[in-house]
Amino acid sequence: MFKKILFFSSICLHCLAFSQEDAWVYFSDKENVAASIANPTSILSQKAVDRKSNQGIVVDERDVPVTESYITQVKNATGIVVFAKSKWFNAVHVRGSEADINALTSLGFVDSIDFADDNLDGSRSVNPIEDKFEIETTYVDFDYGNTQNQVEMLNLHLVHQADYTGEGITVAVLDAGFPAVNTMAAFQRLRDNGDLLDGYDFVDRNDDEFAFAGSSHGTKVLSTMGGFVQDEYVGTAPDASYYLFRTEDVNSENPVEESYWVEAAERADSLGVDIVNTSLGYKGYDDTDYSYTNADMNGLTAFITRGATIAAEKGLLLINSAGNSGASGVNAPADAEAVFSIGAVDANGDYASFSSQGNNFQPSQKPDVTARGAGSFVIGTNDVIVQNNGTSFSSPILAGAMACFKQAVPGLSNEQIKQIVRESSSQFNTPDFFLGYGIPDFDQALDEGLSLQAEEVIEFKIFPNPVLHQLQIIFPGTIDQANFLLFDAIGKLVMDTTIQRTDLRVNLEQLSSGLYFARLLSESNKSNTFKLIKE
Repeated sequence: MFKKILFFSSICLHCLAFSQEDAWVYFSDKENVAASIANPTSILSQKAVDRKSNQGIVVDERDVPVTESYITQVKNATGIVVFAKSKWFNAVHVRGSEADINALTSLGFVDSIDFADDNLDGSRSVNPIEDKFEIETTYVDFDYGNTQNQVEMLNLHLVHQADYTGEGITVAVLDAGFPAVNTMAAFQRLRDNGDLLDGYDFVDRNDDEFAFAGSSHGTKVLSTMGGFVQDEYVGTAPDASYYLFRTEDVNSENPVEESYWVEAAERADSLGVDIVNTSLGYKGYDDTDYSYTNADMNGLTAFITRGATIAAEKGLLLINSAGNSGASGVNAPADAEAVFSIGAVDANGDYASFSSQGNNFQPSQKPDVTARGAGSFVIGTNDVIVQNNGTSFSSPILAGAMACFKQAVPGLSNEQIKQIVRESSSQFNTPDFFLGYGIPDFDQALDEGLSLQAEEVIEFKIFPNPVLHQLQIIFPGTIDQANFLLFDAIGKLVMDTTIQRTDLRVNLEQLSSGLYFARLLSESNKSNTFKLIKE
């Protein structure tokens, strides 16, 4: 009888032991982090502080001890034994039944639980931090108000709805001045989002006023891209970032303005700008000896044209107004083959009579494409929405659209982007000197661009990096699904989810700023790991 009882007891003990599981319990925060880091000898020995200092290693949150009250509460939980703690991982190692360990998620400071037995991970409560980072299908639905026609004419509203609004793309605007941009309500969105980057006045050699001097022409040009008034006005790239450079002196016409432009383009290149919009053109000067002839508009002669060609070779996507000279033809640098030159149409999509026409002097089709330039809605320095005429406005309207498109297809070259936009245009098969290839359809261009990009990509890519809100994933052409793993700087897994080709974005808005490592892994074991900076 004793043997039977002993045998039964041993079976029960074995079952009890077998039912115990090991797991790591991660905490969401620590106490007194800022104070501890400010006084490192309160958490580290002086020798440890000196060693870190000698090696250029900063004391950070990982050096702060685990909060003891959290450990005590876990120890007091039913069925739980705490075996170890780690300040680097801000975690404790526990043992208990699967149910008792899962019950720890009811403690507000428990961030996540990782069972030593991977097969049990799916049975626990969903990791709260993963809830924050679910993939979201973002649908941007602006009320365009006055700009509805000039946006929808390009089918750009459909690109915006896909959440391509220029985020992560940098545009340099080279113009005649930008007064009131630093105070206007129409640019408050840009200022609040940190998208009004910097500027310089090349004419007066002054950066104290952020290039806010000069003509209001540049202010109106910027409004067509970056302006935003709730329910009344939306520019074509409201979430792009902008540099403002004054290169035009409206008080005179002199070739020095071409040199200002080239100098500004060089600075834009050095700053890593993606797109340059120029609503300026040069042909005739106050001193007629300096003026160019029609034959000089050959894409090879004018100083600014040659400078623009070099700028394109350096990787800048150049968008330029064709000019307002009608039959007298395009001006420099719109004559350059490397420049994407923009003509003007009215609200009905018909040729605007002032829009400069191309001719056989140019080495390539001019204009390239067109956008609304007759009766374009712009915002003046007094924050009043008005209508103005000119390719000065069709150009930035188009440039903003290109920023959104470029955001979507970072794997494509500028030449590919321009060609796809040409091919999407209304008269691609029958171009002329009035509308060029016609009015682009950016929704069509987006489909074509994404398909082409997928064919050419041979490995996973991510952008933008650094990222603020939405991370965009680019799949290799043969991959339709992949696991997305995100680790923090100390190797803790903070996200594990599946990405489908049908939605290649991840919302990281709630992620704390800092350094992370992202890994993408396909079913065929194709993988790439990236260092990711969250702003």
